[in-house]
Amino acid sequence: MSLEPEFWDAFRTIAALKNRPINDLAAEIDATRGDIGLASAIRVFVLRHFMDR
Repeated sequence: MSLEPEFWDAFRTIAALKNRPINDLAAEIDATRGDIGLASAIRVFVLRHFMDR
């Protein structure tokens, strides 16, 4: 999966804040992503996380 470095950094930060391994968080997103690609689903997840703050 290809993400820009900034998204990887943000995704790792979120995983750390949630005290979750990044692979577990990615698997959860993968299971609920619907028809979009995994990389896009992670980008949306990261965006929503920071918009909700």
